[in-house]
Amino acid sequence: MWESESDAGERGLVPVLGAGGSDRHDGLKTDGFVRRDHSCYVNSDIPSDLLVRVGDVSFHLHKYPMISRSGKMGRVIYESATAAALDPDTAVAELDDLPGGADSFELAARFCYGMAVDLTASNISGLRCAAEYLEMTEDLEEGNLIFKTEAFLSYVVLSSWRDSIVVLKSCEGLSPWAENLQIVRRCSESIAWKACTNPRGVRWAYTGAASGRPPRSGAASPRWNNAGGAAGGGSKESSPGRGQPVPPADWWFEDVSVLRIDHFVRVVTAIKVKGMRFDLIGAAITHYASKWLPGLTKDVVPHAGGGVDEQWAQVSAAGGLHMIIAGPGGKDDVATSAPAREQRMVVESLISITPPQRDSVSCGFLLRLLRLAIMLKAAPALVTELEKRVGMQLEQAALPDLLIPSVGRADTAYDVDLVQRLVEHFLVQEQTEQVSSYSPGRGEAHAQPEREYYGSAAGARMPPANAAAASSSSGLGLNAKARVARLLDSYLSEVSRDRNLSLTKFQVLAESLPESARACDDGLYRAVDSYLKAHPALTEHERKRLCRVMDCQKLSFDACMHAAQNERLPLRVVVQVLFSEQVKISNALAGSSALKAAPDGAAPTRRQLLDATPQSFQEGWAAAKKDIKTLKFELESMKAKYLELQHDMDALQKQVTQSPAGEHGGKVGGGGGKAQQQQGPSAWSNGWKKLGRLAKMTGAEAAGPGGGHGHAAAQGGAARKEQRRWRNSIS
Repeated sequence: MWESESDAGERGLVPVLGAGGSDRHDGLKTDGFVRRDHSCYVNSDIPSDLLVRVGDVSFHLHKYPMISRSGKMGRVIYESATAAALDPDTAVAELDDLPGGADSFELAARFCYGMAVDLTASNISGLRCAAEYLEMTEDLEEGNLIFKTEAFLSYVVLSSWRDSIVVLKSCEGLSPWAENLQIVRRCSESIAWKACTNPRGVRWAYTGAASGRPPRSGAASPRWNNAGGAAGGGSKESSPGRGQPVPPADWWFEDVSVLRIDHFVRVVTAIKVKGMRFDLIGAAITHYASKWLPGLTKDVVPHAGGGVDEQWAQVSAAGGLHMIIAGPGGKDDVATSAPAREQRMVVESLISITPPQRDSVSCGFLLRLLRLAIMLKAAPALVTELEKRVGMQLEQAALPDLLIPSVGRADTAYDVDLVQRLVEHFLVQEQTEQVSSYSPGRGEAHAQPEREYYGSAAGARMPPANAAAASSSSGLGLNAKARVARLLDSYLSEVSRDRNLSLTKFQVLAESLPESARACDDGLYRAVDSYLKAHPALTEHERKRLCRVMDCQKLSFDACMHAAQNERLPLRVVVQVLFSEQVKISNALAGSSALKAAPDGAAPTRRQLLDATPQSFQEGWAAAKKDIKTLKFELESMKAKYLELQHDMDALQKQVTQSPAGEHGGKVGGGGGKAQQQQGPSAWSNGWKKLGRLAKMTGAEAAGPGGGHGHAAAQGGAARKEQRRWRNSIS
């Protein structure tokens, strides 16, 4: 049995393939191949009669060794001989599409000449594909190259963790040959099987694993010696020692993260089939994304005027990601460029293989992946699915991850419509969980614990009873809604500074959660005040409409004090805030009185409650109470002035109706009528003078309301006496 490169190197063994010796080809003696620039020659006394071009390398070979083991070369040489070349003794073959390139062809040619060939995990996949391309089957020679490479793959590579990773990594440039020959599938299943196997049956060593990097501190990489050791058999040499530390559950993350995205998807899919815990699969996906998509950890800051520069991903030679910013007018070109398409494929693949279970990955990771998917213009169906996944665990989100900029839009700086959809998905999920928690038979449906492979939680997870499950789920639902409400209030406070944010969008997003989600509306008041500050041109009607999103009765004392002095709020809202605070304090005092009247007599007195109240609260309440008294006094004064003016207006109307009859009586009565005509104008002038005095009095009372109601009553009595004398003089 051949051994892997990692194991054979430790014991000084080199895997070698040969064709049976140098005397196999009728006296053709060779000492090896000589490489000169872009040409390769066989070190032999016999001149070459075959020229093979593979890419930019020319191989000067002999016909017979190649024909004896390659059916493809036999056909190519025959076709070249019948094509009437300039030199009929030298055949020319063009093999530009040979998998593995010139390096694999050189190894195959060495095998045909009977030279020693070193098989390693790095060259076995290319050599296996080249042997298939050259048709080096058992029909031409027993123990041909296809048979021997297959044996090395099956018995050496697939039994080694490190070699399976290396071979799968080397298959990236061998499509579709590696896929058709099942090399990718077999390596993926081998990796998945080893990742899911209990590590206690495997001998471990702290090495650099597959990628040749230095070992991670505290991370173990397995060393699979043979099939028995890989299977975790009972052999003593494969069992870990007593002093050997137990490997962590994420030991395989770093090794599989070196794979290309399509091969990584194959490995993760195979791991899912074998029953790996979904949270470990999600952690592996997160680790892979952090390595290939470092743009997930970068914050995107939008412009002040709305919109954002789109950032795109470009793959480096080491497999990392560099963020580049598209210039003006070049966003569409960047979106359709090769790096953007490659990164879009990575994002779409990660979305498709993410486990559907809740909490398999963090909500922050999903939001950052969603932001990158929107920027790279991923498939709409996958973006919608990702939005639903975010809505399932929206209560775990953080504000910086939720600030997703608007791409390709000029109305708002952040994508408010996206957050609205996320909240809707969250509410739908909450409703679904509530309905399912009350459905009968839920506990019996999952009574049997599920069997999982290595990495599963210890013990069986038994669901609680229906009543307990319903109560716990409802409590969790309320807590989740409260957390989402706080998150949404913070988001509204942040986006309210955008001058392009319309009042309708702000109001719809603020009212998207039910009223029961918020126990306190301080965060919502902060967002409303921030919106009013950023939009000073709002009309009075729009201000009232904006303030309807918050409940004044849910404001704390500090928020009420701030609202009472906030000049940006409508006056009606300020009055509602003061009234609600007064009601709260009255209810508190009434409750304390009820406690005092209790039979046990142990309730604290009202004076004790007031003494226990903080000084800042007492001072604030005194100021609010003074403002309320002032408003009440001004209202009573306005009522008294209105009644006086109404009474004077009635008197003037009566005088107007009586003046024609007085003039007619004066004409008939002679001198008496003349006297009345002389009194008429003086009465009218006295009436207008009285109205002027009333106006001055109104101004004086408004300037200094300390006169009290007695002064107003005296003024009213004097005015009534003056009216009686004025009416007597007229009559």
